[in-house]
Amino acid sequence: MIDLDKGRSRLIIKECSKYGLSLNQAAYVMATAWHETNATMMPVREAYWLSETWRQSHLRYYPWYGRGFVQLTWEKNYKLASEKCGVDLISDPDAAMHPAVAAKIIVAGMADGWFTGKKLSDYINDNGRDFIHARRIVNGLDDADLIAGYAQEYVVALDNDGYGRSASWIVDAIVKLIAGRKK
Repeated sequence: MIDLDKGRSRLIIKECSKYGLSLNQAAYVMATAWHETNATMMPVREAYWLSETWRQSHLRYYPWYGRGFVQLTWEKNYKLASEKCGVDLISDPDAAMHPAVAAKIIVAGMADGWFTGKKLSDYINDNGRDFIHARRIVNGLDDADLIAGYAQEYVVALDNDGYGRSASWIVDAIVKLIAGRKK
């Protein structure tokens, strides 16, 4: 079940807001993180249930294996993320596991098309939303239907939480709530 307070969800939501993502775009980022972290909403290592020795022996892109809220892989992607985030991920790839860095990577990477050349606005924009094909932003169409379902849930949860509304909306809602209790 989707939970906006699970793990580091609020950190990702804050980064989505800072980046100016729409409700639907933020929902898709959150759904991707939910899927990529196995619903922990904490940065994870690729094949986290296996050892570093296994990763070294089996992943042809070692030590540039997946880390974070989205599985950042390959040296060229670590270099790009380093430049864009201002963090040295080349000499310390594990820095991608720091929640604040991982949040910047998933949000900016999906918004700007770092991973596959496809970006959020290609699929989720003012003309509509295609949560199925948006999976191409990260990884082909694997589990696209499943992630689209999570995105639908996140749209509702984020909307109910007031995502994208100004602070004045929150004040108005509190005033109405207090006024309703006084009656």
